[in-house]
Amino acid sequence: MKKLLIALAFAGASLASFAQTNSVIANKSSVATNSFWNNWFVQAGFDWNMWYSDQEHGHNLSKNPFKSFRSVPGFSVAVGKWFTPGLGLRVKGQGLWGRRVDNDEATQGEAKAGTKYWLLEGDALFNLSNMVAGYNPKRVYNLIPFVGGGIGRCMSTDFEGMLLRVGILNQFRVSKNIAINVELGWNRCEGDLDGSGSGTGHGWVSHDNNIYAELGLTYSLGKTTWEVTPDVDAINAEHQAALDALNAKLRDAENENSNLRTQLKTQPKTQTVTQSVKELITTPVSVFFEIGKTNVASQKDLVNVRALAKYAKENNSKILVTGYADSATGTAEINHKLSVKRAEIVKEELIKMGIPAENISTKGLGGVEQLSPVSFNRRATVQITE
Repeated sequence: MKKLLIALAFAGASLASFAQTNSVIANKSSVATNSFWNNWFVQAGFDWNMWYSDQEHGHNLSKNPFKSFRSVPGFSVAVGKWFTPGLGLRVKGQGLWGRRVDNDEATQGEAKAGTKYWLLEGDALFNLSNMVAGYNPKRVYNLIPFVGGGIGRCMSTDFEGMLLRVGILNQFRVSKNIAINVELGWNRCEGDLDGSGSGTGHGWVSHDNNIYAELGLTYSLGKTTWEVTPDVDAINAEHQAALDALNAKLRDAENENSNLRTQLKTQPKTQTVTQSVKELITTPVSVFFEIGKTNVASQKDLVNVRALAKYAKENNSKILVTGYADSATGTAEINHKLSVKRAEIVKEELIKMGIPAENISTKGLGGVEQLSPVSFNRRATVQITE
């Protein structure tokens, strides 16, 4: 018994340690592990349970758990903690009344032996809904299988033993802190936990089975949600793809610009050529930023800006810098300040490139949803206006 208790304690400690790592979820984001005092919960419920005892093995007695001679009410209480949206631990106590069936006469309502017992269990919880479909704090239904073990004692006869258990916790969200539980479980216990010592053997030589269905409530304590953080690698990959596309456009633009310069040298300045040049140099160039940041995400973004600045410097052109934020995060006030600051940061870069400050105007348009994916809206655009 001591070896089994030590093994269960070690398994619980290992799961708790493993669960401290960040849990990756859908939509290029992850959740950061909360502090030890967050994501705790308490549970209470009423159950219907039945025993199929070691004394019945091989005697062809009724195994139907719905027979009235097996029906016994009970109750339970539990306390636990979620370490990530998908992994949690709990300690649960349940009992209090049991009933075993000793012979075939039980089907006529006789030979039903009643006992009082308690079970103390430790469970590892796996929220498959969050693990498979991604974390969603407003999901109505969560499917949570569990495995565990523990100890039990029959108070009527002073018999005790170990148990292993599996089950499914079906959880239905009512509000931020309250959920309804429908739990189905099976406890495989050492012999004699049903209150009889006259079975085929003690310990695991034979075993008693306890099956239960439970209806209860879960109340979450403290902070119940998880902070969603962006997946930087995924966002950088998106930015790199956008940069590659912009660089390709820049190369095309440079080639076209070279062709136009050749035409200007060899042909009269027609209205068509002039219009083509104007369309080229007035095309906005984008500079991207990380979420909530005002520093340029990559110096590669400034390649296009440098080419535009060279033309503006040679022709004493006016430049407009427009800042944006994405409307999916932050308040309107924060996004407006962020967009203004981003425009000012790009203006400073243009000044470093030799553009006079009086030739640069800036404005911030706050949070927008112009581009997809949403991360592309975290930018500032640079455009020659005249």
